[in-house]
Amino acid sequence: MTATRELLAEPLKLRCGAVLPNRLVKSALSEQLGDRRNAPTRKLYELYRTWARGGAGALITGNVMVDPAALGEPRNVAATPDADVYRPWASAVDGTDTRLWVQLNHPGRQSPRYLSREPVAPSAVPFGDRGVRTAFAAPRALTSEEIEAIIERFGVAARTFVEAGFAGVQIHGAHGYLVSQFLSPLTNLRTDAWGGDAVRRRRFLLEVVRRVRAAVGDGVPVSVKLNSADFQRGGFTEEESLQVVHALGEVGIDLLEVSGGTYEKAAMMGSGRASTVAREAYFLDYAAKAREVSDVALMVTGGFATPDGMTDALRSGALDVIGLGRPLVVDPGLPARLLGGEDVEAERRCPKTGIRLADSLLEIQWHTRQMHRIAAGKPVDRRGALPTLVQAGLTDGLNAFRRVRG
Repeated sequence: MTATRELLAEPLKLRCGAVLPNRLVKSALSEQLGDRRNAPTRKLYELYRTWARGGAGALITGNVMVDPAALGEPRNVAATPDADVYRPWASAVDGTDTRLWVQLNHPGRQSPRYLSREPVAPSAVPFGDRGVRTAFAAPRALTSEEIEAIIERFGVAARTFVEAGFAGVQIHGAHGYLVSQFLSPLTNLRTDAWGGDAVRRRRFLLEVVRRVRAAVGDGVPVSVKLNSADFQRGGFTEEESLQVVHALGEVGIDLLEVSGGTYEKAAMMGSGRASTVAREAYFLDYAAKAREVSDVALMVTGGFATPDGMTDALRSGALDVIGLGRPLVVDPGLPARLLGGEDVEAERRCPKTGIRLADSLLEIQWHTRQMHRIAAGKPVDRRGALPTLVQAGLTDGLNAFRRVRG
């Protein structure tokens, strides 16, 4: 067995006692394969069967919305209290060693205008970017009672999915959705128990974690996806993020996934990312700092390309889990190939136009369509940029540009 394979194949025991069979995890990608009632579909099951056969230690679903009335995209899966609805999805990994975790989310103000005419947020702060602002209605501020109700929705959803057979839960606290809206001083202008200083701004996230933990018990992994920063002047800073990491360790999460950015500053898509020239991944420097303030297991997603880059990152001790997203859309079997010792590079086949705005649109749209092809049993579409954009259609394409992945 090669040194690369040994490190990637090493199991990881989490705080709760659950074990990941290897160090490769599929990070959340918004599949948009729910039906018109926002329930999972057969195509969604097939997509996850394909990924489960690909050998990753765990698969984290795209963002499942905790409130059917608050969607980020029209074909999101939304949580209901009926566990039977989600059992077929959970069974998609049967016969493999892969664990399936659900990612739970609330969009807050990031619910498009065509889905929500009056989205909710910690405070009534509209988007500052003019282009983004046209896609989203101005939000209204949540009442304290509504905040408590949303926290309860996270707990109920977590319990439902674990009852359905899901092995873990991730809370989406990044990319400008509701949790990160509470964390940011730009979007949380409250002066009550839910805002006013850094401690109160992070209270919402910590209460969600506590409610989810109470709902699923001590033996089920609870994860948080957190921004290293939102890369906006006056926003959620790296210093404040590290304070949140320490607090999350204190309340007992099992895995922290590091990301960054918002709709207005999309570092998670590689724009303005916190990266280094010498290393592949976008957020490794931040992960090393997070390691200093908490012993919680760390997962870094974004930028990993080669077995050596992944192995070096694990060997450095800055992280415990390699997160792979878009590369598993191009090659669903990549984890098995890496674990088998192949010297294979994560492919990025998305076509480019050379026009920045079009390429931002294309990056999202192309990967979404490849997931739909996998779900339908079709191979990756190797066509160029223009046919992809034409097939997407102008309306569909503009909606895709306004989205951010789970």
